[in-house]
Amino acid sequence: MFDQIKEFVNPSKNPDLTQAHEFQCQHLPTLWLLGKTGAGKSSFIQSVTGLSSVEVGNGFAPCTMTAQSYEFPQGKPVMRFLDTRGLGEAEYDPKPDLDETGKAGHALVVVMKVDEPEQSSVLSALTLIKKQKKIKQLLLVHSGALLSEESECQRQVFFNESQVKKVWGNAFDSVTVDFEAPEGQVYHYDELIEKLTHILPVIGMMIEDKEHSSVEEANFDKVENEVLWYAGSASASDLIPAVGLVSVPAIQAKMLHSLANQYGVEWNKRAFTELVSTLGSSFALQYGVKLGARQLVKLIPGYGQTVGAVAAAAMSFGTTYGLGRAACFYFYHKSKGTEISQEEMQTVYKDSLKKGKAASGYEEN
Repeated sequence: MFDQIKEFVNPSKNPDLTQAHEFQCQHLPTLWLLGKTGAGKSSFIQSVTGLSSVEVGNGFAPCTMTAQSYEFPQGKPVMRFLDTRGLGEAEYDPKPDLDETGKAGHALVVVMKVDEPEQSSVLSALTLIKKQKKIKQLLLVHSGALLSEESECQRQVFFNESQVKKVWGNAFDSVTVDFEAPEGQVYHYDELIEKLTHILPVIGMMIEDKEHSSVEEANFDKVENEVLWYAGSASASDLIPAVGLVSVPAIQAKMLHSLANQYGVEWNKRAFTELVSTLGSSFALQYGVKLGARQLVKLIPGYGQTVGAVAAAAMSFGTTYGLGRAACFYFYHKSKGTEISQEEMQTVYKDSLKKGKAASGYEEN
């Protein structure tokens, strides 16, 4: 097993990871946005990503006949927004968009302006989506809340929610916001992010405002999205039959090399040995055994291609994120010439492993 771990530094194989990266890109966790033109869908994306209208506008790409996608962050995306267009068309067929979101199978966000009661096109699309029974999570975003008096706003919110309930039932959450609040703020921004994180946990890891208790944490915040991208790539590759055993360590090796460079640490056999030793003497053995066991489970007919693959994907996401987080902790202290205890490293790894598994988007059985 130690020989397998050494592949991180001196790989005897250089597998083509194109398939894994392409699979990841096709299966990004996706927020499907539904709403009339002018409802605030683009403003929603700007608020969540922190990007300008120009940056968001230039990032859209057609993905179906009736929708465009926006990947975030650009270059090494961790999630995707799917923006449905043409809702006013009488013959709107949601199947292509359902197929697109079904690759990741996450959540639907319906954006309705508070003062816009005429939502027939949105409700018609929602009815078709409901019949497909593929999307389980729905967040209703009431936009433009500050355009009306509070009592009138509440009345309008109640009316729009009642329209959605007639189509979808009670199984949805809602939040009232305004993307054009004074001083460039978003009204009820924290509540919006909290509810989004509930339906897509990776959002909280990417964009929540964080209070850093140390300079080390602030430094990790700058590279966390890259770690999440590698975690997503490793996770996706474990959904491909007979790929994870080679691709997961290779992806993690590339991640460690990239992170070491960004922290100004020379990545070589000595650095890798020190990193593994700080994680504990049993880390290498446990890593190899668990990776191999996950791949064997995937070979079980039926179960392996469904439950086994999902469990492997969740664990690979968590393991990669945990390893990346622990490596950044190690690289930071090594660059500063400060000592690190095994207890500190193991705590960072275990906590991050748990956090990564929860944010993977896959449910383990």
